[in-house]
Amino acid sequence: MALSRRTLLTVTGAMTGAIAGAPGTASAAPPPSAGRRVQTGFDRLAADGYPLLSGQKVGVVTNPTGITQEVQHLVDVMHADRSVRLTAVFGPEHGFRGTAQAGGSEGKSTDPATGLPVYDTYQKSGRALADIFTESGVDTVVFDIQDVGARFYTYIWTLYDCMVAAAMAGKRFVVLDRPNPVTGRAATGPVLDKKYASFVGREPIAQAHGMTVAELALLFNERFVPAAAGKAVRLDTVLMKGWRRADFFDATGLPWVPPSPNMPTPDTALVYSGTCLFEGTNLSEGRGTTRPFELLGAEGIDRKWAETVNSERLPGVRFREAYFAPTFSKFQGKTIGGVQLHVHDRAAFDPVRTGIALLVTAKKTWKGFAWRPDNGIDRLAGSDKVRTMIDAGAGTDEVVGAWQAELAKFRALRAGYLRYH
Repeated sequence: MALSRRTLLTVTGAMTGAIAGAPGTASAAPPPSAGRRVQTGFDRLAADGYPLLSGQKVGVVTNPTGITQEVQHLVDVMHADRSVRLTAVFGPEHGFRGTAQAGGSEGKSTDPATGLPVYDTYQKSGRALADIFTESGVDTVVFDIQDVGARFYTYIWTLYDCMVAAAMAGKRFVVLDRPNPVTGRAATGPVLDKKYASFVGREPIAQAHGMTVAELALLFNERFVPAAAGKAVRLDTVLMKGWRRADFFDATGLPWVPPSPNMPTPDTALVYSGTCLFEGTNLSEGRGTTRPFELLGAEGIDRKWAETVNSERLPGVRFREAYFAPTFSKFQGKTIGGVQLHVHDRAAFDPVRTGIALLVTAKKTWKGFAWRPDNGIDRLAGSDKVRTMIDAGAGTDEVVGAWQAELAKFRALRAGYLRYH
């Protein structure tokens, strides 16, 4: 894979230190002040008068999470500000205004609030997406979407695909940073094997990456984008002010907007990087309930599952026997049995290890357990190891131990792109 290092522009004045380029060119964001909110990348850019966007026709890749501290959408704010020339919006999965469910988008349209053209990026990549950027006529593509910290959450691959397409189309790319809601303390879980690449994992990063979108953009641009586009994109990132790596979302003072219909709260994000693995099974992952990814179950499961997984004494979490009836998705309208996760110590909780333990014990205690016929679990886990090891009778420790060498290598790589203490 061809690698290149690019020194990116640094904006002076109030933005000094907030604009990050290649590793080593930016200082870390300052620590939070008592009683003050974290400032997102957009908040900082807007407060300084949009210096990065001066003289540019701008298009924004965003969704309902692209809001200010006053819960105004950044598209509405930028459209009303004469300091910036916003000419297009690009919508990801679920759409720009967030009207579509999982696996859907809003299509091409005109935004009724601003009159701006909205282009659909969902399931588009490479030259097809580059052509959309060219058609839009923008000079600079801006990305601002709240991530949840998991490799298989598609917005980070929208980021990657848009960076590749922008490089192909000769566009600048600006990433406005937001918090990783489950902290940026550590990367955990298996690293993607490229043979299993898909829209839930394009490149080899850990299942719970422990990075912000701006940090990921820096890593992508140096390590992966050149191989896909033939060159790196012209990248600028605007970091947050006041965010620390150990901060959970509720420490930021920022308003939470569900990034997708089944990500209603930061609590959902906390467990998601582990329990989303159940999308690769015939069990419900809680879609169609008020606690998606915290409730798991199927017909015929009883208290034995909760008892068995509790016996593993996983750190920071307990499991309650639970019964629920999903209103859509798997087992729609049927009352099923399973477990509910109750995280009592967020700092000790390991979502990926917990997800593996739940898979191991579900297979052990419920005779109806099965993987999805298309082996979607392999795309989620990043290889076939989780599936084949569990099928062979491996326990939690053995499965988790199998990815430690690859994880150590990713952690070493990741360290060069971290921008916060």
